[in-house]
Amino acid sequence: MKFTTHQAQPIALQLAPMIDIVMLLLCFFIISWQFSQSETELNVAVPTAQEGADPTRQRGEIIINVLADGSLRVEGKTIDLPKLADQLAAIARQYKNQPVRIRGDAAVPYQRIVEVIDTCQRSGVWNISFATQRPVAGP
Repeated sequence: MKFTTHQAQPIALQLAPMIDIVMLLLCFFIISWQFSQSETELNVAVPTAQEGADPTRQRGEIIINVLADGSLRVEGKTIDLPKLADQLAAIARQYKNQPVRIRGDAAVPYQRIVEVIDTCQRSGVWNISFATQRPVAGP
C-alpha cells in the first residue's frame, strides 16, 4: 500500500504588514521629536557660558521661554505670571519633583527672571534649571 505524503506549502513572509508597522513607528518618532523641539523658541538668545550645557531635556520637563521684551511663552502660548502660577501649581500637585527649565533671553532684565523663579517657587516647583549655550569658537 502506497502512502501519499502531503508537504505543507512553505510559509511566505508577508512584507506589507511589516512595512506598515515600520512606517507607523517612523511617523510616531518623527512627530514626537518635532513636538519636543517646538517648545524651544528660536528667537530666544540664551546667555553663553564656558560650561554651557547641552540642550538635553529631562522627561516631562516644562520649558518657560522669557523673550527679550519680557513676555513668557510656555508650550507655544504667550502667558502671564498669574496664569503661569496657576498652571505650575496644578502640575506641582500631581508631580512633586516637576522639572522646569527657564530659557531667558540674554537681553531680558534679570528682575524678570527673578519674577519667574519666584512664581515657580510659590507654585511648589523647586526643580528649576536654566538654559545656557556654549560660546561660538572664534577664528
